[in-house]
Amino acid sequence: MKRLWTWVKRVGVVLLLLVAGLLAPVAWVETMCRGDKVQTPYAALLPPAEHRVESRTLLTYPEWHIVHAYDDYAEVIRTGDPHEFGFFKSITGFWSSLCVLNETASGVGNVDSATKQMVYVIGVSFTAELMMKAAYEETIGRLFAWQRGAGRAPLDDLSAVQAADYAAFLQQVPWYRWHFREDAEALRQAATGNLRDRERRLALGLEYGAKAAYADLIARAVAATGFDELRLRMVVSGKPAEDLAAYDGITIGETIPEGIVIETPRYRILTHLLQSMAMDGWQFREIAGNDDILFTALSDQPGHQDAIVSLPRQGYGDFRHLVLVKVTELADQIRNLAASGARLEHVHDY
Repeated sequence: MKRLWTWVKRVGVVLLLLVAGLLAPVAWVETMCRGDKVQTPYAALLPPAEHRVESRTLLTYPEWHIVHAYDDYAEVIRTGDPHEFGFFKSITGFWSSLCVLNETASGVGNVDSATKQMVYVIGVSFTAELMMKAAYEETIGRLFAWQRGAGRAPLDDLSAVQAADYAAFLQQVPWYRWHFREDAEALRQAATGNLRDRERRLALGLEYGAKAAYADLIARAVAATGFDELRLRMVVSGKPAEDLAAYDGITIGETIPEGIVIETPRYRILTHLLQSMAMDGWQFREIAGNDDILFTALSDQPGHQDAIVSLPRQGYGDFRHLVLVKVTELADQIRNLAASGARLEHVHDY
């Protein structure tokens, strides 16, 4: 009994150390990443009911960092093996970018507690997931890949396709709606008798099963608390209102002295819409009651003159730049990206 209690204490100490390790980045951001910028007063054009918290344009990036990490992972394993992906590089990228974003947020307004809590929860979950995946793929997974040899097994290719499909899905839809159980079944049906396939079927099947169970819990929690708004309003100008009929998903509202009020979809669809409108000559006057907005651009250069953060992308060999601009400058920035050797990736709404 004494020996059992000794082992229980040892396990408890290990668990406490793991929890402390996972929470350490949160403490670091809270204590070392505080900004001292003063917010510039802004008189909004849209009524308060149409406003979204401006700091969310910055604090939506951590969610997208995770989306981008899955895309990077899919690109790496498209021709390589999971152990070639930099799991810890992706983790440090999340927390280092969050540090800068948290500092910058002081200049666009306070971050509401619900958003901050959500970012920390997904950050800790992301860190734990990648640490566990790294622990497996860098050891057992690497061993089975070595035993397989240079040629890829059927489930290497299938899991790469699944990873790419999942990364594309996350561009517009929450992760917990993905069909993890169907992926696990596809692995089971496609597996051959070789050792690498048996290992991939078991390892990824367990991973997909755990994610499916967690997704069920999250889906029920979201259903109970309500879904986020899928549309927002903005004010645009520069062209006649009838030209807006060329864009899908737009609802045209009233005309005010500063421009035309429109309602649009959010997330990835919004990025494509804003890019099309900018290239067609539209100007953006205000989005969701705010005058600042974050976008990300990709380029082959490690830095961008206006970036608050620049990060390397794995698998692609290029770099992601986070740029904070005034809404009134967004259209010109989008139009000028090509001249600087960059391309628009995503406009972060609120």
